[in-house]
Amino acid sequence: MFNYCKENRITFTRSRAGNKNDGAHVEQKNWTHVRELVGYLRFDTDAELEVLNEIWELDRHFTNYLLANQKLVLKKRDGAKVIKRYDRAQTPFERTMASGVLVDAEARTRLSDAMEAVRPGELSRAIGELTTRLERLALSKAAAPVRPRVNRDFNASRHPELLGEATTQPSRRS
Repeated sequence: MFNYCKENRITFTRSRAGNKNDGAHVEQKNWTHVRELVGYLRFDTDAELEVLNEIWELDRHFTNYLLANQKLVLKKRDGAKVIKRYDRAQTPFERTMASGVLVDAEARTRLSDAMEAVRPGELSRAIGELTTRLERLALSKAAAPVRPRVNRDFNASRHPELLGEATTQPSRRS
């Protein structure tokens, strides 16, 4: 990504200018779209990658065709109180069709056909089976190597009375 931006003279940044807390929004998406779906296990093999890609493809259909969300329409401050108004909940598919952005009739037909092909129950069961298979793959891997024990005698302090003290001066309490 960085090389592409460099070749095309695009300024590469990690967040939006003037918004140093963008990481919180990314982490929010990690929860709803990653952790909630596949959990916190480490996936680092090719077999796990294949299953993850299948899950993401099914989740893309689920999210774009079935999950409705609301958009903030109005945000007004009245003293200390903030009043927010949202529009009617719609799926991304419904928003796209209503926006009029797709002027091509063929594109509208393709999206409508894809929507009609979505079967919520089958989709949910398939995602559940894939996440179970992914979890089994991750848990069946060899465990990480055990780190050797630390020789505590070698690391022991020559002055154990100073442990936890910020100074070498005696305490006022004694």
